[in-house]
Amino acid sequence: MSRLVYLANVATLRLDPTRCCGCGMCATVCPHGVLVVREGVAEIAHLDGCMECGACANNCPSGAIEVETGVGCAAAVINSILGRTDSSCCCVIEKSDGKASHREASSESGSGRC
Repeated sequence: MSRLVYLANVATLRLDPTRCCGCGMCATVCPHGVLVVREGVAEIAHLDGCMECGACANNCPSGAIEVETGVGCAAAVINSILGRTDSSCCCVIEKSDGKASHREASSESGSGRC
């Protein structure tokens, strides 16, 4: 089975297994199967599949999950679908000569997070 993979090792998803209550909500709401529950504790099974949508953190009753939403692929996909040319994340992918590149957008967006 092939899995959706974004950029390797860049997702902001963090899990504190000592705070996990084992309810499984994170695994239930994750659209890409990034989280699983094994032996009553959640674990990150596929970090590179995380699109940083925040569904897991928003549905975790024990606060065991943290993810910086709006900086990853979810924001880029949503902005693209909505036809936005600006970005809510700190880097913008631009096409020039058929190649993708990144540039800092903090000065334009005012976020200062780059």
